[in-house]
Amino acid sequence: MSLNPERRPCVVAYDIRSNSVRRRVLRVLRAWRLDGQESVHECRLSQSEAEELFVQLAEMIDPETDRLLLSWVQPRRRGAARGRGRVLQPDLLRAVR
Repeated sequence: MSLNPERRPCVVAYDIRSNSVRRRVLRVLRAWRLDGQESVHECRLSQSEAEELFVQLAEMIDPETDRLLLSWVQPRRRGAARGRGRVLQPDLLRAVR
């Protein structure tokens, strides 16, 4: 993804009970070329892209048992991490193991 000024850093995270739904959600995120670890993915999206992605994923999950979060990251605020990690995208997030 290019560093389009309209795109802002965000995090997409999910907790999905069904393995098959979880795999489908992961395929959608990969189709959007979003990188991540386990069930947390970092990306840069415009407002309209974020809305489209959230609706697409929300239609796949069971709201009674699953959770989905899309949260904007404020780039001027310093993040906190614990453990060893590597920067996946400069000035965005740190992957912690």
